[in-house]
Amino acid sequence: MDFFGLNALEIISAFLVLFAIIDATGSVPIFLNLRSKGKKIEPFKASAYSFLILLLFLFVGEWILKLFQVDVSSFAVAGALVILIISIEMIFGVEIFKNESPDESDNSATLVPIVFPLITGPGTFTTLLSMRAEYHSINIIIAVLLNMVIVYLVLRYVDVVKKIMGVGGVFILRKFFGVVLMAISVKLLTSNISILFTSFQ
Repeated sequence: MDFFGLNALEIISAFLVLFAIIDATGSVPIFLNLRSKGKKIEPFKASAYSFLILLLFLFVGEWILKLFQVDVSSFAVAGALVILIISIEMIFGVEIFKNESPDESDNSATLVPIVFPLITGPGTFTTLLSMRAEYHSINIIIAVLLNMVIVYLVLRYVDVVKKIMGVGGVFILRKFFGVVLMAISVKLLTSNISILFTSFQ
C-alpha cells in the first residue's frame, strides 16, 4: 500500500539496487587489506558521512542537472548504462572503473577510500538520480538509510562477516547481485528511453 508516498515495493527495490551498487559485503577483502596496512576505519563516521553525502546529492543532484539543462529521464538512461557496466564488472570479474589509491601518508581510511569512492562513488551517485525517475524520494531515503545500517554493521563486524560468508559466499553474492543490477539497468533503460521518444513526438 501507499501512504504519503511510502511504498514497500519501492523501498525493497531501491534497497536491493543500492545494496548491489555499494556492495559492502563484497568489499570485505578491501576493508581487511586496509586494516592490515594499519589504516584506521571508523564504522559510524563512515556510514554517517556516506548517508549525508548521498542524501545531499539526491536533492542537489537534480538541481545540478537543471543547471546543465539535462532532464532526469536523460540522466536515467545514462545512469542505466553505467549500472550495466558495473553489473558486467561484478558478473565477469573485469575491472572497467579504476579507483585511485588512497594517500599512503594518511593513517585514516574512513573518508578515502571507504566513504569515497567505495560507498559514495560515481556509480552510487548515478544510481540515486536514475532512481529519482522511477521511485518516490522518501522510499529512496529509507533505502539509503537501511544500506548505511548494513555498511556500519559490515565495517563494525568485518571479521565476523568474513567468517560467516567465507570467500565463496562473498563471490556468489557478488555474482548474484551483478545479474540483478543488469536486469534493473535494462528496465531503467527501456522505460526512460520510451519517455524520451514520446517527448520528441
